[in-house]
Amino acid sequence: MQAVPAIAATARKKPSASIRPSGQERQASIIAAAAALFAANGFKGTTTKEIAKAVGISEALLFKHFPTKRALYAAILKEKVSIPELLASVEEAAHKRDDERVFTLIAGHRIRRGSDPTLLRLLLFSALEGHELSAMFFRTQHRVFYDYLAGYIAQRAKEGAFRHVDPMLTARAFTGMITHHRLLHEIFGVPAHRGPEDSVAAYVTLFLDGLRAVRPTRRKAAGRGAP
Repeated sequence: MQAVPAIAATARKKPSASIRPSGQERQASIIAAAAALFAANGFKGTTTKEIAKAVGISEALLFKHFPTKRALYAAILKEKVSIPELLASVEEAAHKRDDERVFTLIAGHRIRRGSDPTLLRLLLFSALEGHELSAMFFRTQHRVFYDYLAGYIAQRAKEGAFRHVDPMLTARAFTGMITHHRLLHEIFGVPAHRGPEDSVAAYVTLFLDGLRAVRPTRRKAAGRGAP
């Protein structure tokens, strides 16, 4: 069993009697500790008692902030997932039909310096264990993202900028490159041979070069040169 990340150890430190954390601060500590424990040990390997101990509170107080595990899972997603914010930042580039900027923002949101692998580990555990968090995440977050990106690809194909492709499969293909990159370097620990910015630029160039529509070239008339 892997060691609990430092964030949980930090949350375990009890505040002095003269400085009591606010309700919001305590909720943040619970979310951080729970996410770290789930990411390290899985859902089945983590109990609410362990979460409470990591924060330095009783289980009763834990349940006062999060009466059900579902409420805690939802809070973790809200804290760790920022897809709505990502889509908002992409809107301006999409409106300008700046394809390179759209795909760079999306890739750079996940491939960046100092990225936290906690959510990725947590989601992998939830999927392998058949936990409801996996379905919750896909339904409320990831599906929205895929639908948006697929819609943009379909619109650009309609405008003649992209080749006619299956928009949803294309959106998944691009996201698959980004996810595979993160799995290699954040989960399996494979050393990266290029920095995040260079990697993002390379992925975006490779993908858009294959996606953009090829403009037909005018052939020379017969007898005036090679066809």
